[in-house]
Amino acid sequence: MRISVIGCGYLGAVHASAMAELGHEVIGIDVDAVKIAQLAIGKPPFFEPGLPEVLTSAMNSGRLRFSTDIADAAGSQVHFIAVGTPQKLGSYSADLRYVDASIESLIPHLADGDLVVGKSTVPVGTAARLAELIESGSGASLAWNPEFLREGFAVQDTISPDRLVYGVAPGDKGEHATALLNEIYATALAADTPLVITDYATAELVKVAANAFLATKISFINAMAEIAEVTGADVTQLADAIGYDGRIGRRFLGAGVGFGGGCLPKDIRAFTARAEELGRGESVAFLKEIDKINLRRRQRVVDLTVGALGDGVYNAKVAVLGLSFKPHSDDVRDSPALDVAVQLRGLGADVVATDPQAIENSRARHPQLNYEESLEETLRGADAVVLVTEWPEFRHLDPVWAGALVRTKTVVDGRNALDPAAWRAAGWTYHGLGRP
Repeated sequence: MRISVIGCGYLGAVHASAMAELGHEVIGIDVDAVKIAQLAIGKPPFFEPGLPEVLTSAMNSGRLRFSTDIADAAGSQVHFIAVGTPQKLGSYSADLRYVDASIESLIPHLADGDLVVGKSTVPVGTAARLAELIESGSGASLAWNPEFLREGFAVQDTISPDRLVYGVAPGDKGEHATALLNEIYATALAADTPLVITDYATAELVKVAANAFLATKISFINAMAEIAEVTGADVTQLADAIGYDGRIGRRFLGAGVGFGGGCLPKDIRAFTARAEELGRGESVAFLKEIDKINLRRRQRVVDLTVGALGDGVYNAKVAVLGLSFKPHSDDVRDSPALDVAVQLRGLGADVVATDPQAIENSRARHPQLNYEESLEETLRGADAVVLVTEWPEFRHLDPVWAGALVRTKTVVDGRNALDPAAWRAAGWTYHGLGRP
């Protein structure tokens, strides 16, 4: 099938490449000429494991190309909208200007029977509004097909999703949309991927509800960590114990510095804003507390580090391990790790930060920090080590080797990723979150 993907950022570039790899003929379109030029030579403008290989394979097959001209979308049967929906400045609401602009620019190039498919995360009610706009301006129709990508596993999640959701119009238009989407996702459906066919509103709510639930689970265990810290309990053992309950499960019960990135924080804030607009703000009022708990954990890591340094935080060398919001990503949007580094620098510490992939993105946002590619040089002469992104090379760091490099053997484990016994046995003073 001929497909266009409007928006070639994180979501769009992955989706376009994966769809071409699955055998479709794909045109990726974005207004950013620099980004398109990079993609056109097989170079992703961000780090995502597996994407360079899939992008190169798709380009070499001749099934994938990129353009800055929206007119090149003409002739495609299905048009995916994959543009960003950032948080509005000074508001919790989602900024829909890029979604609206992409639809308005696409309408003149749509033909009868075309299907526009929204993948962007939007407030409930957006799809119904856009469907009217599309139908009044063309003979095309709209479906909503939310994405559930995990950064670091996005290619896998696109080619082999754990579920598919179609939000479609009632009647013949919905049947037409379902048939086209079934053809696009034929490989996944043949592998018995669960499929939910529903209305626009439910499809929109599925994504934000999933993110709200995950955020709640993370902040719940972090709230338990706050209690554990004043009672002497061990939050990791607590998580293990309750995680054996099949109704709860162990995933997303890792206490630490909290969640970040370009999705969870802004999505739960946009959800609360939309619920308030609908007159049902009280239904998700708890999400504001979830957000507060999450932000408190960043401050807790800073406080632990300052406490470990005593009165000597000013000009003390603090080695910060990690900058991206999660491992296997270079994304520093709303990154707890980068936030901790900036706060420590603001208190006068000599912060030296390292990350396998996120240094350049961090430097662009916070040039005042000192960055070091070498883990060895980051640790050398440090008065305290703070682990805030659980990259494998940090999780498996040898405490004896690290101890020979630092000035003072003090470690703050912001992800509860290290073995306290092993680090203490190597002579380190270990500080975890919710751990004795």
